[in-house]
Amino acid sequence: MGVNCTLEVRGKVAILTIDRPPLNTLSRETLYEIDAYLDDFESDDGIRSILLTGAGEKSFSAGADVNEFADLADPNKARETIGRIHELFSRIESFPKPIIAAVNGRALGGGNELQMACHLAIASELAEFGLPEIKLGIIPGYGGTQRLPRLIGRRRALGLMLSGETISAQMALEYGLVNTVVPAESFLEEAVAYAKQLAEGPPLAIQGILDAANRGMETSLDEGLAIELEHNLRITRSEDAIEGISAFFMKRKAQFKGK
Repeated sequence: MGVNCTLEVRGKVAILTIDRPPLNTLSRETLYEIDAYLDDFESDDGIRSILLTGAGEKSFSAGADVNEFADLADPNKARETIGRIHELFSRIESFPKPIIAAVNGRALGGGNELQMACHLAIASELAEFGLPEIKLGIIPGYGGTQRLPRLIGRRRALGLMLSGETISAQMALEYGLVNTVVPAESFLEEAVAYAKQLAEGPPLAIQGILDAANRGMETSLDEGLAIELEHNLRITRSEDAIEGISAFFMKRKAQFKGK
């Protein structure tokens, strides 16, 4: 399908790789390809989780393609282009199937903003993270000023954005920017195993958790609890819930069908 991304499917896991040497920068065409792949993943019941990574070992993505910066000189064109990218990242964030960023190397600028939009992140021990836009006299433009404070707290986020500092995978783990860090030599295998574990889970319950957590972040606690209750009442009557409880008592592995 794409020129800048490659797709591999392993069972219920789709592995989408940004493949744009040398640093996997995010051209507009690349981002639009990712959006098109999401259409396929959403409609394919056989895909239960998505792993998003970068080609090679050096870079997950070094961010926006600087060769396209000149195209944004027109405010109207810039608003349209960046608005579409915001919509894509919000789509990733609210996607009904888990999307895991497998950060194999540097995640800088828009690359860091892309991994922040994913539900979960697993990082190679060699990965690095940063929003260095301030060094160019600009600000993060793909949601970094909003998602980073929500993920790691306002003061830490401001410290990183105002300095343009790059942090290690271990520090990203300590800050809560990623879920886990794994050795570089076994990175892809462990990332796929992580995604496969999620893919074997109950789809309805996973969708409910993702939706309740995402929507709840934008509401009051009482409104969030109402969203949770809505999902809870629906899911506890599902075939998957019956199967899960039955499997628990019979001490066997549950077979979830998303019904």
